[in-house]
Amino acid sequence: MVGTRIPARRLALGSTGCYDDRVRTWLAIIVVAACSSSEKEPAAPVATPVVARDAAIDAPPVVDAPPPVDPAAVAPKVTIVDAPMAWSAEREKLTLDYRRQHSDEGASDLAIEPTVIVLHYTGGSSAKATRGYFDNPTIEASRKELARGGKVNVSAHFVVDRDGTIYQLQPVTRFARHCIGLNHIAIGIENAGDEAKYPLTEAQVAADAALIRFLASERKITHLLGHHEVMGMRDTSLYVERDPKYKNDKGDPGKAFMAKVRARVADLELAGP
Repeated sequence: MVGTRIPARRLALGSTGCYDDRVRTWLAIIVVAACSSSEKEPAAPVATPVVARDAAIDAPPVVDAPPPVDPAAVAPKVTIVDAPMAWSAEREKLTLDYRRQHSDEGASDLAIEPTVIVLHYTGGSSAKATRGYFDNPTIEASRKELARGGKVNVSAHFVVDRDGTIYQLQPVTRFARHCIGLNHIAIGIENAGDEAKYPLTEAQVAADAALIRFLASERKITHLLGHHEVMGMRDTSLYVERDPKYKNDKGDPGKAFMAKVRARVADLELAGP
């Protein structure tokens, strides 16, 4: 039996027979495979993982505001005993007369704005005795040079005892007669003692330094002087003396004492003579 040949043309054009069906199936598979290999779908984007963040870490650090500063808590510590000297209408009048004669001819009161501190020594051993002496409204006749300059007695704003106790005798804003030329701007601090018989003590050095530091925190203090340095201020604008012949030469409280006190308050940068 001779077999039937299937012309090549019919295979190319596609036949309706079973063979043709198999060809079409193979072609379909080839086409699908080709499309699958040449037209791949784009890869899905890789999702970035979301990491939960701690708000306490991200937020800026919280800094507590500093508590308000209490001026009283940082003010220099010093104990001052209030021991006012005797005051009277007579003493006030005599003091005003002295101010007009030596500092300000038109002065109408005793108010001052102190910028200078002057240290002294009393020449005696007792702060109590010094305070009692200042109670006298007029100066004794035996002190002829001072008596020539005015009738009112000398005084100071403070006196420091030998054990370092500080006594305040009058307000620092009141004019007092304790040094020529600077009374209109000076606070006077007396120290019980001298340089020979009753040498000034280390307790007085410490007390003076503490008092100076306190006064400088309360007032606009610019200068610290010993009484022996006051005449060295004559060529400055601070020094005011209407009587050019009225002057003196004092030795208190001495160079050694002033050096010790200045060393303790050096940071205040107070000017000298």
